[in-house]
Amino acid sequence: MSDPIRPKHWPKASYDPHYDPLVDAGPGHNRDYAPTYWIGTAGPPPEDDGPVSGDMDVDVVVVGSGYTGLSCAIHLAKEHGIKATVLEANTVAWGCSTRNGGQAQISSGRLKRSQWIQRWGVEVAKKLHAEILEAFELFRDLIGSGEFDCEPQDGGHFYIAHKPGVLPKLEAESKLLNNVFGYGSRMLGREELHERHVRDQEAAGAMHEPDGISIHAGKLAFGYLRLARKLGAKVHPASPVMGWKIKGGVHHLTTPGGTVRARAVALATAGYTPPGLSHRTRNRLMPILSNSIVTRPLTEEEKVACGAQTGSPLTDTRTLRQYYRFLPDGRMQIGSRSAITGADAENPKHLALLQKGLTRKFPALEGIDLDYSWWGWVDVSHDMMPRIFQPDPAQAIFYAMGYGGNGVMYSAQAGRRMAQMLAGKGAGLDLPIFTSPLPSHGILTPFRRLGQRLMYGWYQYADESR
Repeated sequence: MSDPIRPKHWPKASYDPHYDPLVDAGPGHNRDYAPTYWIGTAGPPPEDDGPVSGDMDVDVVVVGSGYTGLSCAIHLAKEHGIKATVLEANTVAWGCSTRNGGQAQISSGRLKRSQWIQRWGVEVAKKLHAEILEAFELFRDLIGSGEFDCEPQDGGHFYIAHKPGVLPKLEAESKLLNNVFGYGSRMLGREELHERHVRDQEAAGAMHEPDGISIHAGKLAFGYLRLARKLGAKVHPASPVMGWKIKGGVHHLTTPGGTVRARAVALATAGYTPPGLSHRTRNRLMPILSNSIVTRPLTEEEKVACGAQTGSPLTDTRTLRQYYRFLPDGRMQIGSRSAITGADAENPKHLALLQKGLTRKFPALEGIDLDYSWWGWVDVSHDMMPRIFQPDPAQAIFYAMGYGGNGVMYSAQAGRRMAQMLAGKGAGLDLPIFTSPLPSHGILTPFRRLGQRLMYGWYQYADESR
């Protein structure tokens, strides 16, 4: 009996540590994964459908095979009977989805509930809160469906005051969550936090949100891939979109292996969106680098010294926030903002700053050996909130992006909402994140890095001053 025919794959190109979405024309062609803990411990990637190998006519094309794109493909099939074709420039889930911190939180963008109220008023903020609650339930259902083995660590999210001066604002936010949104957050003092959860030596206290799950980012992405293909979606890696024309209402997407013709296109490229992909997304995001490290497994003595009693997501209150967690295999992970440009990403000073942050929180880990170090681009929108949107009602083009580092959970719902829009069932989606485009700074976007450089200095000073 002959072996089954397997999809043909291009030879993999090497990982490029200096890739920069504001400088490079595109993310590359079949580049290998970044050397993350998630890829190093997820096991072999599941089978995909190989690169595009000829011209084809399809119903819907999804560009980008991360959490959002694969969720869109999953929900197009599950809820609307549409079999999507997913195009990925490199390897499946190559970008944000395998470079994040693995923290699912009860949020969708960078803004707090109090800032929602300031921007849109109480009633809209309440509806947006309900959307995020629904999103978290969808996420729970997905990872609990039996299709995934993403090592979930449930227990809520701890938002940790990194100095006493931020406690009043944190307490006010907790009170707002309880009184206005009916959401059961609560404040913990330093002593309770240390005794029952984690001995972060910087912590002055913390706000606990009931919804928060730590997951294995790579296993989650691979689970999405398996489920999408099981439901009939086709996922083609090594198939970057090199040209895009619309002829008679049909989208012609040119890839190295052939042209894909589709009635509709969904963009799910996040922080790795090429500037030339579409004028609808050009200058709509400010890609920000975030770096992350994972230690060797901690000894029992180190675990005790760190008070490692929770696997829940931990986030501090810095503007240049640090996110951290204890992994199921006994290691510790911490991440934060990094270089301004891709060219500077390997500068050892960024790694040193992150190691210093780890030591401040957990002095027992000073000088600990690291097993993994990586960085990736975060899709920060200019108003700090995501959009799931159809820019032009006359054209079947949609996008979902702009999570600002909070996309692990909400990307599942964003993909589902984009699937609704693709299926022509998005009329009832009336929140601002569905009815307005990602704001643009036009040609000034690349120059925002000058301001970013200055603001990082100010943020670091403000974060560390008492």
